[in-house]
Amino acid sequence: MLREVAAEQDGLVSLGQALRAGLSRDQVRQLCRSGRWVRLLRGYFLLDGESHPRARRRALIRAAVASLGPGAFAVLDTALELHGVAGLRRTSEVHVSVPVDQPRPQRVPVPWLVVHQLTVGPRDLSTVAGIPVTTAMRTVSDVILRTDRYAAVSVLDSALNSGRFASEELGLVSALIRGRRGAAAARCHLAEADGRAQSPLETRARLRCVDGRVPPDTLQLEVRDDDGYLLGVGDLGWRGPKVIAEADGREAHDTPAAVFADRRRQNRLVNAGWTVLRFTWADTLRPDYIPWTVRQAINAYPPARRR
Repeated sequence: MLREVAAEQDGLVSLGQALRAGLSRDQVRQLCRSGRWVRLLRGYFLLDGESHPRARRRALIRAAVASLGPGAFAVLDTALELHGVAGLRRTSEVHVSVPVDQPRPQRVPVPWLVVHQLTVGPRDLSTVAGIPVTTAMRTVSDVILRTDRYAAVSVLDSALNSGRFASEELGLVSALIRGRRGAAAARCHLAEADGRAQSPLETRARLRCVDGRVPPDTLQLEVRDDDGYLLGVGDLGWRGPKVIAEADGREAHDTPAAVFADRRRQNRLVNAGWTVLRFTWADTLRPDYIPWTVRQAINAYPPARRR
C-alpha cells in the first residue's frame, strides 16, 4: 500500500502516510538509518535512495511544497522547472510561496528552500504531477521581471517552442507584468521572443548576432537541392550569402550517432555551396566572437553570387 502511494508521488511518502500504513516512528527511523529510506525534509522520506535524479528532484520539490502547509505552491525558477521550460541556470534552490494571508515562516528548515509570499489569483495556479504551482504563463511573467535580457528571452523562446503558450498570447504576458517592477525591460524582452529557437543556446547565439548587427534573416532554415531533397536545417540562417550557424549543445550533439549525423549533414551543405559555422555555449560568453565570425563568413561570399 505504501509503495503504491509513493509511486504516485515520485517515491515520496510523509510520516503521516507511513503511520497510517501501519509503521511506527521507530520503524521509520530504522529504515532511514539502514539507508533504505532517505529523509528529504522533516516528516518526508524518499523510499528509493537510488531513484533517477529527475524523480528525486521532483520528490524534493513536492516535499518542500507540502512541508509549508496547505495553500503553498511552487514559484519562479522551480515552477519553470516543473513546467519543463528552459532558459535559467539550474540551482539546488527550491522556490515556494505561501499565501499572503498566512504568517510567513520565521525559520526555514533547510538553506536550499526559499520561501516567498506572492500575490496570485486562482487563475494563476495549476498543478504539475499533483504539485501546486503557478501556471506556465504566470511563471514566465514572474521570471522575466527578475532576470537579464539573455535569460528572459531564452525563457520566453523555450515556453513558446514547447507549446506552453502561443505567440498570440504574448499580449497576456504583457498584461500580467503591467505596472510591476522591471516591466519596461521585460516588454522589450517580449518583443525579441521567437518560438522557433529550439534551445537557450540558439537564443543566446541569435542575440549575440543581433547585438553585433548581423542578425540572421531566418531561424530553422531548410536547405534543399534542385530536386527538393532536404540537405539540412540550420539553426540560424543568412540566405543571401549562404551562411548557416549551428548551436552545438552538449545534450543534442555529443552522442556518437549525433556527431556522425552532423558531419554528414555539414558535408552535404558545404558541397551545395553553404558555409556552416558551429558555436558552443562558451562562444556565447564572448560578446564579439560570434558576430565577428558570422561577418567574416558573409564577407567571404562572392558578391556576384549573392541572390
